[in-house]
Amino acid sequence: MKIAGFTIIKNAVLNDYPIVEAVKSILPMVDEMIVLIGDCADETVALIESIQDPKITIHHSQWDPALRSGGAVLAVETNKAMQYISADADWAFYIQGDEVVHEQYHATILNACAAFKDQPEVEGLLFKYLHFYGTYDYVGDSRTWYRNEVRVIKNDRRIQAYKDAQGFRKQGQKLKVKAIDAYVYHYGWVKSPEQMMKKQKAFSKLWHSDEALSAYMAQPDFFDYSQFDSLDIFRGTHPQVMQARIARSNWPVSFDPSKKQFSIKDRLLYYFEKATGIRPFDFKNYRLLR
Repeated sequence: MKIAGFTIIKNAVLNDYPIVEAVKSILPMVDEMIVLIGDCADETVALIESIQDPKITIHHSQWDPALRSGGAVLAVETNKAMQYISADADWAFYIQGDEVVHEQYHATILNACAAFKDQPEVEGLLFKYLHFYGTYDYVGDSRTWYRNEVRVIKNDRRIQAYKDAQGFRKQGQKLKVKAIDAYVYHYGWVKSPEQMMKKQKAFSKLWHSDEALSAYMAQPDFFDYSQFDSLDIFRGTHPQVMQARIARSNWPVSFDPSKKQFSIKDRLLYYFEKATGIRPFDFKNYRLLR
């Protein structure tokens, strides 16, 4: 069985992406690692080279500014990265620049890849998600945050990134996937308030028209973390590759998880989900095989 890892990244240093941690978190599970680096204004290339692992192959790309609406350029670049995957790979493991996989799930992931490798009806593996917010001590637990997404797919050229590359489609159809008991830790919302707003403004260039972008860029250079609907305290452990980054964090942000900021409708849906585990009206970018 052969597994290829792949990712895209641009301006990881300027925007403080944990891309090194992301790549390192899946390296023990993959046989090759494709890193497609966009046209950067920082030392992203040197950052990836510093990992110094023979599995890693760096490729370069120019991001098309005309594709910024809705984050379409992210799917285009992800599809480019997939083209570099070796033809003999059975699976492709996609990791985004702010996602990390805990080492405690490596065996589960590898076992699932082995179990479903020769089952053509299984086109991908579905992961659970933890979305950290503000600091490494809190996770979003409301409908604001997606609960699941596909991160391992069969190495099939008919599979393409969908919309902003959050998920995948096969010839326009949702992938048929098996759910596995493994989490992706999403750290995209954990930065100092200053760095968070800097990253938000940079990322907004991939989404907004000139008029909307102008209004967004006029906001203060300080992200207001108080605008959350619901958080919970994280009681688990972080991946080993994240420990040094966590130790360097020094911004004084704290929250009261008992504080909930919901509309009446969202409050009812929130407590219904907590009581039953069911999330009504949840969008699923996949077809779950039982």
